[in-house]
Amino acid sequence: MTEVATDAKAANDKISGDTSAKPFNPEAFALNMAKAMENGGKALAAYLQPRQTGETVDKPPNELTELIKTFSIVANYWLSDDKRAAELQMKLGKAYLDLWGSAMRRMVGEATSPAIEAPPRDKRFSDPEWKSNQFFDFVMQAYLLTTQWAHDLVKNAEGLDPHTRKKAEFYVQQITNAMAPSNFVLTNPEVLRETVMSNGSNLMRGMTMLAEDIEAGHGSIRIRQSDPKNLEVGVNMATTPGKVIFQNEVMQLIQYQPATENVLRTPLLIVPPWINKFYILDLKPEKSFIKWAVDQGVSVFVISWVNPDKRLGTKTFDDYMKEGPLTAMDVIEKVTGEMTMHTIGYCVGGTLLASTLAWLAEKRRVRVASATFLAAQVDFTHAGDLMVFVDEDQISALEKDMQAAGVLEGSKMAMAFNMLRSNDLIWSYVVNNYLKGKPPSAFDLLHWNSDATRMPAANHSFYLRNCYLENKLSTGNMILDNTRLDLSKVKVPVYNLATREDHIAPAQSVLYGSQFFGGPVKYVLSGSGHIAGVVNPPASGKYQYWTNDNAHVTDLADWMKTAQEHAGSWWPNWREWLAGIDGEEVPARHVGTDAFPALEDAPGSYVRVRA
Repeated sequence: MTEVATDAKAANDKISGDTSAKPFNPEAFALNMAKAMENGGKALAAYLQPRQTGETVDKPPNELTELIKTFSIVANYWLSDDKRAAELQMKLGKAYLDLWGSAMRRMVGEATSPAIEAPPRDKRFSDPEWKSNQFFDFVMQAYLLTTQWAHDLVKNAEGLDPHTRKKAEFYVQQITNAMAPSNFVLTNPEVLRETVMSNGSNLMRGMTMLAEDIEAGHGSIRIRQSDPKNLEVGVNMATTPGKVIFQNEVMQLIQYQPATENVLRTPLLIVPPWINKFYILDLKPEKSFIKWAVDQGVSVFVISWVNPDKRLGTKTFDDYMKEGPLTAMDVIEKVTGEMTMHTIGYCVGGTLLASTLAWLAEKRRVRVASATFLAAQVDFTHAGDLMVFVDEDQISALEKDMQAAGVLEGSKMAMAFNMLRSNDLIWSYVVNNYLKGKPPSAFDLLHWNSDATRMPAANHSFYLRNCYLENKLSTGNMILDNTRLDLSKVKVPVYNLATREDHIAPAQSVLYGSQFFGGPVKYVLSGSGHIAGVVNPPASGKYQYWTNDNAHVTDLADWMKTAQEHAGSWWPNWREWLAGIDGEEVPARHVGTDAFPALEDAPGSYVRVRA
């Protein structure tokens, strides 16, 4: 997510709170501090309760082992040479002395220039007092100097392999983000001001929310990113009319009610990621891609993946292919009478769809008329920031944990995604919720982001190893259902959408992967990131997209040199492309058949199961 991060900041900016000046009341302050401590005790009790009952057993996280190992390699470079170590200490010491001298000159009225400036987009230090108040200015600059020094430790360490350097950069970023003075009451001018003005009621409210969030996380903090009020699946989100017409252990298949008199003859099957829930494509009606597609005369079918428990822990990538898209295709054929269909795969759903297409090609089965990939990777040479979590040691440790639990808990994957943009998706909420005592606003995108799903151990292990670690799909070495997959045999037209600021499926990675398909590929680049770049309805008038008729360029910078920019959403461009493949229309279809009657209303029951 980090377009999610940008939207998260925008949502926080809308939060209302009573910040009017009030006289300080020592009695009220003392009472609120007592209540804050009481609520802090409740938070501690919520943390300890599952550990006392044996529901949770604490052990050092695997990430701690990786952090120590990685930092040991960096430290060894600097400490193995006495001169090098001395120069390192002198550099930081001189920076501190210069800062201290500047602070002393400012104290006596001299004009000084800051030793270091916060980046303009760093919202943590946007409050004017970070510069106008000498104490906070000193604290901020000391922090920024230390952060810069820590990053230089990694940047200037020679002999590190690229993966170790990437991990070290990531861990340094996490530590420095956590230690920012903006995260603490006494060193954040905005929080301190709020505490005085509200007589400490902000901390009292914050500790209440902290206790609630730890209780909701069963002993682990589940940071609320959105107010759930008026955000209920099937009521305020995922409301496009439709029916569940089939289900098995792995998925429910939803067919949506037509909204036009005629529809495209060729139906559409959407394969969403199972790492998150399908309703990212069916948020509020004005943001819903599914509703928009239905309104454009497309017969839409969507897979809603199960939120698996330990019982389904042995479900494999093979199972997800067979019981997911392959089964859905069989059902859609029987419901519509059409042997072929358009397909969309989003994120890891796109990786599964590409694998399925290669399997079908090997079996010489013609089931698909076109494939659209939304921020999906088939080659992982240029994979994104998640690569910091991928190596043999980390995957082996994760597999050991998953074998015991049967699944990877959704909270762990959610935290991994949030850590990629921890200032925006973790620490901004820590400050806002627990220090300022302000609940986040109701925001459908962030509500979805926090609605995590579990993953079967067998499936997730296969995905991490075969895709991220060994990159087998694009090289023709992935085997599914005893079948070797070759993407070059996939001849159907492909609409391959990337998003420019994507940190999960980088635009360069998606472009590079285009070359492995055997048919015509239209690569399209959307503005924004992994979520907002995809979920960008035309009516919003936001962002833009780029196209390029040169289909043989594999470097993004070169591709952009001759690309054409278009204002607004890519959705109409995709619909035009779809009609160009098969524009024939038929009378709108009824939902379900006698053989596949409606089981329940969309969005179904699988999507409502929370991790």
